[in-house]
Amino acid sequence: MTDTSKFLDTARRVIRIEADALTLLADGIGAPFAEAVQMILDAPGRIIVCGMGKSGHVARKIAATFASTGTPAHFVHPAEASHGDLGMMAKGDVALVLSNSGETPELADVIAHTRRFGIPMIGVASNATSTLLTQSDVAIVLPPAEEACGTGVVPTTSTTMTLALGDAMAVALMEHRDFTPANFRDFHPGGKLGARLSKVRDLMHKGDALPLVQPTTSMGDVLLEISQKGFGVVGIINADTQLQGIITDGDLRRHMDGLLDLTADAVQTVGPTTILADALAEEALGIMNTRKITCLFVTDADGRVEGFLHIHDCLRAGLG
Repeated sequence: MTDTSKFLDTARRVIRIEADALTLLADGIGAPFAEAVQMILDAPGRIIVCGMGKSGHVARKIAATFASTGTPAHFVHPAEASHGDLGMMAKGDVALVLSNSGETPELADVIAHTRRFGIPMIGVASNATSTLLTQSDVAIVLPPAEEACGTGVVPTTSTTMTLALGDAMAVALMEHRDFTPANFRDFHPGGKLGARLSKVRDLMHKGDALPLVQPTTSMGDVLLEISQKGFGVVGIINADTQLQGIITDGDLRRHMDGLLDLTADAVQTVGPTTILADALAEEALGIMNTRKITCLFVTDADGRVEGFLHIHDCLRAGLG
């Protein structure tokens, strides 16, 4: 039987080594980091992120984080750069080049290209005297920290620090630009994240799909509207399309005796819960769950009906 406690000991050791390294990184952040962020803010073009091997995987993630948080960026593979992809870098861009040693051979053409065409370069490496950092316009030196592998040869701690540095840059840029969750959703329309950041207006029904009647509408016609629109509810609006009340199946049951002799205003429940179109759909779902209802009418600040949201719309979008 394998002693699995050793696996846990290894996991704790690795995580503590990397956590200690991140503390060193945080304590050592200084002027070069601020200069790098300012350089990116001043760039009229894109951020070109380069790295080879494990640094390349980190570079891809950093580029993706930049791009999804309002800083146009893409990854360029150093080996492919030497075979034509250098054309993806142009004046106005900023190059962010990652290499633990700072001497990765495949980066030579990338470094030379930035120098030849005056493309500002931010270098990240652990060796301050390396070719990458001595050639960079802004040099960020990773603090000396042991790799968590125990042999010192597997990129572990170094890639964790580089990844955290990229996240720090992205968040600094976000905060400077006042990047909001709404902005974030613009770049994440799909999946669970996109659903959580969807607004009510993105999911609501509107126009002819809305189940609406006037206060004086006969209950026969109200039942027809409920049946045709298929939501099991109808809204009562005045001449200015302001929502006065709603009629649900519960209201119908409470007025069964002589129902067809009544009009909508005699059956309605007044003052229904509503929501604004700019509210997050997740907020609407929370209201429906709390109040144990299945739908909400969407109104503007003056109570005029703009749409209708059913709980099924939220579930189809991936909420819940």
